[in-house]
Amino acid sequence: MTLSVWIIGGLVLLAALLVIGMYNSLVRGRYQVREGFSGIDVQLKRRHDLIPNLIETVQGYADFEKGVLADVTRLRTAAMSDDSLQDRERDENALSAALKTLFAVAENYPDLKANASFLDLQNDLSEIESNIQSARRYYNATVRDYNIRVESFPSNIVAGMFGFQREPFFELDTAEERKVPKVEF
Repeated sequence: MTLSVWIIGGLVLLAALLVIGMYNSLVRGRYQVREGFSGIDVQLKRRHDLIPNLIETVQGYADFEKGVLADVTRLRTAAMSDDSLQDRERDENALSAALKTLFAVAENYPDLKANASFLDLQNDLSEIESNIQSARRYYNATVRDYNIRVESFPSNIVAGMFGFQREPFFELDTAEERKVPKVEF
């Protein structure tokens, strides 16, 4: 064999190894994204499971605002049945806002605020919200890293050849929370 055949063979082998490495990196990234979303899903399920107990505790207060409870229940059901990430994001944001409203209204009921079950549920929900935030940060970091690989040269060529697509970020913040607060003196 001539030297040029060895050189061409070596270049083909090198190119194949590079493609394999990029493909494996994209597969690893896709699974990290799925794992990250699974973490969010677990925390959201924990929150969904906690809400009926919260509603039951609050319903014991006869004059508590029924509209708030109905909204929380309706939004929980909607969020649990969503298929697309965009629908889920929208409904989870609405559910978060409804829960904040529920706790704000609860401030008007001193007996409820002193109820041990209510306080335990409030603490549990606070912990779950913190866990959701952590899971969302991990998921969004894996999405960022994966999307960089999908769009960067030369791995974008491999991604295109094998059908790797960008993944969406998962944001639970509402637009109101992102606004800069207005300060007046």
